[in-house]
Amino acid sequence: MVADGGRIPGNSPLEDLVTLRVAIVGSGPAGIYTAEALTKQASGPVAVDVLERLPTPYGLVRYGVAPDHTSIKSIAGYLRRVLETPGVRFLGGVELGADLSVSDLLTCYDAVVYCTGAMVDRQLGIPGEDLPGSVAATDFVNWYCGHPDAPEFTLDAEEVAVIGVGNVAVDVVRILAKSAEELRATDVPDQVLGALEQSRVKRIHMIGRRGAAHAKFTLKELRELGELLNADILTYPDEVRVEDLTTLSRQVRGNVDVLQSWAGRAPEDRPRRMEVRFWLRPVEILGVSRVEGLRLERTRLAGGRVVGTGEFETIPADLVLRSVGYQSVPLPGVPFDERTMTVPNEAGRVRDREYVAGWLKRGPTGVIGTNKSDAAETVRTLLAEVTPAAERPALDRLLAERGVRPITYQDWLAIEAAEEKLARTLDRGDRVKLVGRDAMLDAMGRTPGPE
Repeated sequence: MVADGGRIPGNSPLEDLVTLRVAIVGSGPAGIYTAEALTKQASGPVAVDVLERLPTPYGLVRYGVAPDHTSIKSIAGYLRRVLETPGVRFLGGVELGADLSVSDLLTCYDAVVYCTGAMVDRQLGIPGEDLPGSVAATDFVNWYCGHPDAPEFTLDAEEVAVIGVGNVAVDVVRILAKSAEELRATDVPDQVLGALEQSRVKRIHMIGRRGAAHAKFTLKELRELGELLNADILTYPDEVRVEDLTTLSRQVRGNVDVLQSWAGRAPEDRPRRMEVRFWLRPVEILGVSRVEGLRLERTRLAGGRVVGTGEFETIPADLVLRSVGYQSVPLPGVPFDERTMTVPNEAGRVRDREYVAGWLKRGPTGVIGTNKSDAAETVRTLLAEVTPAAERPALDRLLAERGVRPITYQDWLAIEAAEEKLARTLDRGDRVKLVGRDAMLDAMGRTPGPE
């Protein structure tokens, strides 16, 4: 790392160049791609600290990608190489607003980039949404991905309704439909695997308020549902009918073809059954002390907008998982637009020496790789504006004064090693995730609780 004061020591042509010191808040793809762009675009020496409130890096790559999608999760190898780049440092267990303020960061760094993503689900805004058994799909995803802040699930529901027809909804449905044995070789936490083994789920409804041609699936993920050994899948002919396929893109035509093919399938009496429904919108979650059902209204398009037809249907449901989009949450001391649920910016610039990248910048759009070009734009803006200061206080000293001991990259490698060892012990693939901060601290050789 660069010595305190920001100058490169030694007899080097760079000796008189001042190091640009940048803090990145968030270690998901957007944050790490921003770190990479800084190391590649900067014309002089740069020191980047990637701050993360969790003990682990990689954000949605670790806690958002389904455990059975190993090819997507492999992007962690790329992100890992960035964190191992000279001049880049990972500091986990450090939270903006709790351990540090924006003012602290601007004192210690020449610039700050906010990259905390979109962490919560959008609300449905219907009666009964607050009943026990009505849950954000994000909570369920966090649970099966081993997020340390996730609630517990027991899966004692027999009928589950998943609201939404995007890839997150498909992931949720697939994990609910699979047998625990099919997930045994993945990195799903062992206690989650135990809960999946005890699952009482028999029927899963995936519900979209528009038609089959408007669904946000990728074709590969959609096809996977039809290949599951543990569950039958069906659609309703009237709901997947599309009048004119010639106006649709190749991807959408592929989705429609698959959905229409399922309308003619005969059930094979598999343990579970999936129904993919369209032209239905939830209007009320029913129940007294917990979720008992879901009231739906048939919809149609009028002038490009979804409107109700006044025709209603009620389906039984013991668990409702909403997956109708993500949204960001405000950061303490950072401007936030409640309308767009983003940090207002111009090409990534928020205010003097403050920048933003990723979903927090543009909203929850694009795939993981989209964050790379987005981060590059923000870094170009930053480098064109920011002049490094010759002297700045060290963040390490400030954290030590406040009793905050960051989790280092070496600590993270110890967590990884413990997860790989656990997989060998359980005879379960390459890795089994640790759950909870205490287990992670133990893997690092630290005593859980106050130090």
